[in-house]
Amino acid sequence: MRKHRIAAIPGDGIGKEVVAAGVEALTALAALDGGFELEFEHFDWGSDYYKGTGLMMPADGLEKLKPFDAIYFGSVGAPDLPDHITLWGLRLAICQPFDQYANVRPTRILAGIESPLRNAGVGDLDWVIVRENTEGEYAGQGGRSHRGHPEEVATEVAIFTRAGVRRIMRFAFQTAQARPRKFLTVVTKSNAQRNGLVMWDEIAAEVAKEFPDVTWDKMLVDAMTVRMTMKPRSLDTIVATNLHADILSDLAAALAGSMGIAPTANLNPERQFPSMFEPIHGSAFDITGMGIANPIGTFWSGQMMLEHLGEQAAADRLMRAIETVAANKALHTPDLGGNARTADVTAGLIAAL
Repeated sequence: MRKHRIAAIPGDGIGKEVVAAGVEALTALAALDGGFELEFEHFDWGSDYYKGTGLMMPADGLEKLKPFDAIYFGSVGAPDLPDHITLWGLRLAICQPFDQYANVRPTRILAGIESPLRNAGVGDLDWVIVRENTEGEYAGQGGRSHRGHPEEVATEVAIFTRAGVRRIMRFAFQTAQARPRKFLTVVTKSNAQRNGLVMWDEIAAEVAKEFPDVTWDKMLVDAMTVRMTMKPRSLDTIVATNLHADILSDLAAALAGSMGIAPTANLNPERQFPSMFEPIHGSAFDITGMGIANPIGTFWSGQMMLEHLGEQAAADRLMRAIETVAANKALHTPDLGGNARTADVTAGLIAAL
């Protein structure tokens, strides 16, 4: 039997609730399939761990994670801790050292879920957003001088390397090539960011020559928000910088009906390090402990994890179950306008499996 070792890091807030639901569902799926086993090991890293140790994860955390086949992540962030400490102390502290440079966020309107877009339904919004995940505006370069003085200076330096841009652009073209429409939109802001994003545009044009079967176009990021809301059917695969794709993917999730259903894969495509899979909704402390968090984004992230692990048949089965649950309004959590609880959706998914 094929065995996959998974590091489960629930993290903060509702992350603990949805990862527990995801582990339950994936374990049930593996048992039903019979051809593979998922061995989960849980790590209690996050804000509670920080309050006891001064660290979001132990100093040897990366060494502990290296042997695993994948990482199943919940969320990070707490209202009583600065966000930059929690994010850089855990999530980015994994993404960057493990070179998870391709952040992939599929978004589509599922049957049974209402989009806020007028007259939009299944098939009208079906996108994959590819986000550069290790450099750009979130490279972590910069500093502060003259703290507390009127002349205080803070710099945040966006880093764009030819190697980094080229590899994410090739990944995006390959992603578009594998989809039926074979269409890619390159998001930029090169009219104002005349160095890094001019190079971004130039490399996009160079890489495009390697993919003659992929049609592509280019959009400034501000105009892209208009196109996403006014002409969703004109888009398919999208590639953007770390900051731009971070913002656009949240908009995409909202347009698809809820942040609670949106998944993410943080991929190291060369598989030198484990990749990490997580819902995009964050820790949501306003509903933590209430038992009403939507686990669909976590299930869908698990589906992406199964694909990455080579368990395509199980991944397809899980996606069909997700679609079945989404279509059942009795299993809609409050973010979708329903009254279902996390446990109800989990039980419904396992029944659908």
